[in-house]
Amino acid sequence: MNNTDKAKKLLAVFAHPDDESFICGGTLAKYASEGVDITLVSATRGEMGRRMGNPPYLNRESMAAAREMELRQACESLGIRQLLFLDIRDKTVEFADEDSLTARIAALINEVDPDVVLTFHETLGGHPDHCAIGKATTAAFGRIGHRGALYFITFGDAMKRPERYGYSRKDVIKVDVHVHLEAKLAAFRAHRCQTEIDEWVWLPDQEALARFGRYEYFLKADREAPARVPDDLF
Repeated sequence: MNNTDKAKKLLAVFAHPDDESFICGGTLAKYASEGVDITLVSATRGEMGRRMGNPPYLNRESMAAAREMELRQACESLGIRQLLFLDIRDKTVEFADEDSLTARIAALINEVDPDVVLTFHETLGGHPDHCAIGKATTAAFGRIGHRGALYFITFGDAMKRPERYGYSRKDVIKVDVHVHLEAKLAAFRAHRCQTEIDEWVWLPDQEALARFGRYEYFLKADREAPARVPDDLF
């Protein structure tokens, strides 16, 4: 993308504070640095998270506010310009009315008009909230026939071998994020109450950065779509 391009837009619809940093923080930082306008939607404020600091200093009453503050700090580290919440209680996204949730997300897609939408895969999301928000976002994207592209975020390097999950390599976008790992680490550290127990996050920078992979992987929602550049979501 060069300076003469119209600003591209990315909409990420996730379940919890920290999904954006822990799973695809390098990619978000990369595109933000290139001038992409990023809107992040978090369905919940993560108030039911099991980690409450180390040693614990949060409780169920204070958790939501703390995690919202940490998410805002992570967004600053990654270059995310707009943060929205759907105000669903943590661990209850799967019980939300599907039609209502789909309609809300469809309205957001129409409002933001993104070139790229990121969300969870509805069966490979690894958590009921992840799968539910992914299912609703996928349905919303399909309902309005949006012109952009929908991708599913994936965990670590699992999609180095997508065949294990019923996909092929042509279904995978592999984004090189090595230049943006410092921003990703800063975002990890912003989510302090969730990472204080992970000693590696707080090692000297170069040691901590060495724990990250060079690539983040995404699955094409439309497997029949024309082939794109294999290392770029846009």
